[in-house]
Amino acid sequence: MKTHRVLLFVSIIFVLTLSSFISVNQNKGSKKFVVVLDAGHGGHDPGNIGNGFKEKDIALKIVLEIGEQLEKNPNIEVVYTRKKDKFIDLFVRGQIANKANADLFVSVHCNSHHSQAHGTETFVLGTHRNQTNFEVAKKENSVIFLEDDYEKNYGGFDPNSPESVISILLSQEEYLDQSIMLASLIQNKFTNILKRNNRGVKQAGFIVLHQTVMPSVLVETGFLTYKSEGSYLNSKRGQNQMSTAIADAVLEYKSSLDENVGDFELVKSTENIQETASEDVVFKVQIAASSKSLDPKPYNFKGLNSISKLKEGSLYKYFYGVSSSYGQAQAFEVEARKKGYASSFIVAFKNGEKIALADALKSTSN
Repeated sequence: MKTHRVLLFVSIIFVLTLSSFISVNQNKGSKKFVVVLDAGHGGHDPGNIGNGFKEKDIALKIVLEIGEQLEKNPNIEVVYTRKKDKFIDLFVRGQIANKANADLFVSVHCNSHHSQAHGTETFVLGTHRNQTNFEVAKKENSVIFLEDDYEKNYGGFDPNSPESVISILLSQEEYLDQSIMLASLIQNKFTNILKRNNRGVKQAGFIVLHQTVMPSVLVETGFLTYKSEGSYLNSKRGQNQMSTAIADAVLEYKSSLDENVGDFELVKSTENIQETASEDVVFKVQIAASSKSLDPKPYNFKGLNSISKLKEGSLYKYFYGVSSSYGQAQAFEVEARKKGYASSFIVAFKNGEKIALADALKSTSN
């Protein structure tokens, strides 16, 4: 009888363990693409009130509509930093995104200026290229003065100091490439479909972007101080059009990632991939993309040797290792991730030119 009870107990534990294992693996395989939507300002912080329009209200309406559209996709989970007129500290917004293990962070705002400036612009975190970009960041960052204990929460960060802005940039450098990609897609939708005045993709030191550890953008949907644009953004039509453009850009961004992953998985599953590629194909691990040109020395890359760089457009891309063996490249990637480059990935080159990884792997198969 005692033996029977022991066997029954062991059987129950086994079933529960197996069920847990299956559940965990199902969850891992079906992880949704998480987008955190951040409506700027809120509560006792109205944002700018150009021509009597309230930035906090417009940003929230646009964000809620973006979320409504994205939630129609069963593979996307939307997380909001706020869904009502509430003041949220900037560092808390970042915490919300990080806790959700988000794939994207999109912060929505409305602009203002004392001139007749108008149009859309989308920012990624980076060194302010000119005084105008710094002034935009300073204005948005000044929100921290409304927070309790801001000195403690931001480690002495001063929105009015260019030096403080520069000091916060490095933590987002590894996501810069993806952030610029999303920002470009958003601006393209605004410009080509909505025919809004295009002020471009820009870099500036926004503290809310610094708090996140994923590709992040801050969208300035237009100038409330420019009366016709303010009226447009305050209208249901304008809010619907802007939210649709942003949602479509996010979906296009996700689709591009899915296509790349799909190609990679297809080739990975192909049998008999040879260990060594043809002589003119080599693999490297991209570990970072930056607007700055850094000396490819170990002290700049957490002790990693064999660093190379390539300039593409306005970005410098940095790679670790080089080998004609895909297996060796995988080992490089593991090492890079252990050093802290969590978003590193393998890329392929043929005769010195970058090619699709899928094409490189196909060229190694029988």
